[in-house]
Amino acid sequence: MDIREKMNNGKIYCCNDEEILSEQMQCLEMLYDFNQTRPSEGEKRKEILQKLFAEVGDNVHIEPPLHANWGKFTHIGNDVYANFNLTLVDDTDIHIGHNVLIGPNVTIDAGTHPIHPELRRKAAQYNLPVIIEDNVWIGAGAIILPGVRVGENTVIGAGSVVTKDIPANVIAVGSPCKVMREINDHDLNFYHKTRKIEAEDLKEF
Repeated sequence: MDIREKMNNGKIYCCNDEEILSEQMQCLEMLYDFNQTRPSEGEKRKEILQKLFAEVGDNVHIEPPLHANWGKFTHIGNDVYANFNLTLVDDTDIHIGHNVLIGPNVTIDAGTHPIHPELRRKAAQYNLPVIIEDNVWIGAGAIILPGVRVGENTVIGAGSVVTKDIPANVIAVGSPCKVMREINDHDLNFYHKTRKIEAEDLKEF
């Protein structure tokens, strides 16, 4: 099996292959250009992201600095906002759906290494895809680990370490991340603890 096939099939491979590292350099060069853009250069940022990622939808805003291993294995839907310091360890596919909010300092990690030091010493690696479904909010500093799927509408609390799949329509927090409760009608009436949403607050929406 070719090394590129292994990268995208969950197989173990050597991640210091010279040809692979050379390909990654192209991504790093584009990221450098993106991260040097001025705040007013929205169109330039958009053009770079379209070249960098496998797919990027409409109305996608990612604040620099952005970090990625490949770029070309990341798929992003429409209406996505990511705050600064998003890290994409995209050695295989990362899928980010529509209407996703990503807080600052979030890591989405699809690449990992075997436990045994002898294998790690030989630069062994394997990758498992990550899927973030539509309408997810990932709080600041959260880490999404390889092979995880986060269900639609779910909120991942700040600082969480997501080690396994999280279902749809829940609030999940912690390290390891666990479901706290379902999202319900209470959340339509209160936006923060006892702070009630008044009718006049909704006029601008």
